[in-house]
Amino acid sequence: MATNSNFMLKVTDAKLPDIQKALQQAGIKVRTIIEVFKEEGKEDKTEEVK
Repeated sequence: MATNSNFMLKVTDAKLPDIQKALQQAGIKVRTIIEVFKEEGKEDKTEEVK
């Protein structure tokens, strides 16, 4: 019996087709990929204390 599971991924600089291809190459059957949020141009910046 097949088990259906839902996962959420957070990735940097990846496109949906690349994610789908990687999962399929790992033997994971992909039913649906949905992009729920995209954030551009925001980088993690840390201040250096002198």
